[in-house]
Amino acid sequence: MREFFGKYLKGDPVIWFVVLVLSIYGVLAVYSSLGSLAYSKGVSTEAYLFKHVALLIFGLFTMWLTHMINIQYFSRIGQLMIWLAVPLLVYTLVFGVEINDARRWIALPGIGLTVQSSDFAKLALVTFVARFMAKRQGEVHDFKRTLLPILGVILLVCLLIFPEDFSTSAVLFLTSMLVMFLGRIPLKQLGMLVGIGVFVLGGLFAFVMKSDSQFGRLATVKHRIEAFSDGSDDGGTFQSRQAKIAVARGGFTGQGPGRSRQKNILPSPFADFIYAIIIEEYGSIFGGVGLLILYMLLLYRCFRIVLKTENSLAALLSIGLAFSLVVQALINMGVAVNLLPVTGLALPIVSRGGTSILFVSIAFGIILSASRTIYPNREDAK
Repeated sequence: MREFFGKYLKGDPVIWFVVLVLSIYGVLAVYSSLGSLAYSKGVSTEAYLFKHVALLIFGLFTMWLTHMINIQYFSRIGQLMIWLAVPLLVYTLVFGVEINDARRWIALPGIGLTVQSSDFAKLALVTFVARFMAKRQGEVHDFKRTLLPILGVILLVCLLIFPEDFSTSAVLFLTSMLVMFLGRIPLKQLGMLVGIGVFVLGGLFAFVMKSDSQFGRLATVKHRIEAFSDGSDDGGTFQSRQAKIAVARGGFTGQGPGRSRQKNILPSPFADFIYAIIIEEYGSIFGGVGLLILYMLLLYRCFRIVLKTENSLAALLSIGLAFSLVVQALINMGVAVNLLPVTGLALPIVSRGGTSILFVSIAFGIILSASRTIYPNREDAK
């Protein structure tokens, strides 16, 4: 068995462990949370579970294929991805499929599936920024050749995502800034870039709060922030209160697998609020803290890659992708325990979802490919 894993599963074994345990958490929680959806659609819970498991297996297989690719190939792949991501985001804003009052999806003709273009754009932008910074290591002080071009790409992608998904655009901007910081951009210039980004996004945010614009999800963002601020019992605040009840019922040890009550009340117990259901059933220690530790362990192992690898692309890619995944997870958890307003961000690899599982799996595959630059074989891992 050891020889099998050493031969076919390369890279950091701890990251493999994190992915597999998160997948198990997801399967158990999704299966428990699907009852109401299955009943409303007149379909068995097992049918939805089978679909989720099939998507997860496909995602893990994609992750395995991705981690076998040499990390240097992602330099050219990232360049191609960003050229595809921008027109996809524009197309989504104009012609995208609207689901739950959000126009974030593109319908794939002939097969009846939808793809969330921002998931692809996140992967594309982080990969492109990492590639750009790895190639500009000798020119990080050159404002015109380094800072202006990359800032333009970052702002373009973030602004295209912003109208329909404010939280994703904010996380993506912060992730890009981290990659640039680790790419040795001088702090003075990086501070200026952050200031420009904050000014642009902050100006848009102020516009949303003061205007009655109905473009994209801007009105929904405004409503959720106002409801969260004054504690009114409507919209996203209702969901957050039900999630708090789930967390309170879970206590330290939980109610037991499948014994959640709030899963029948929360609108998206298998997606946005799956963390609350996990705590209700498995408790705040094994469920809540356990998941948090797994994501923090992922971030730690990726910082380890940064410290140990001599490949700048591997270092920037691994920490950039890990940071975006972990911040997304922390935001999802914060929403579930009512520390943050409702955002709609899923819990990576745990929440139910098709394209999100696929692109998160690809991100994990790239991270594992990057980890191979420190030890090509699992036997070398320590």
